[in-house]
Amino acid sequence: MLYAIIATDVAHSLDKRMSVRPAHVERLKQLQAEGRIVLAGPHPAVESDDPGEAGFTGSLIVAEFPSLADAKAWADADPYVAAGVYANVVIKPFKQVLP
Repeated sequence: MLYAIIATDVAHSLDKRMSVRPAHVERLKQLQAEGRIVLAGPHPAVESDDPGEAGFTGSLIVAEFPSLADAKAWADADPYVAAGVYANVVIKPFKQVLP
């Protein structure tokens, strides 16, 4: 089943985010290689693809996992969680309608 992982950053998270971004992206690439990721990306703090020093307010990942528990375990092991980038992570089942 698909799950939406919706994360909210702590305030002023940009330096923390950038310091562990390579490890975070590597985990996403692994999901992609397994054909399990639908989409992933950050929420810019301002209306721009490159928000600069404004940074980001969180992230959204939609990916396939065997269960909600597996999705939670995967999210809990994210480098952004370990580095304190995320203030909150919500995981919900997701039903893709389009495309």
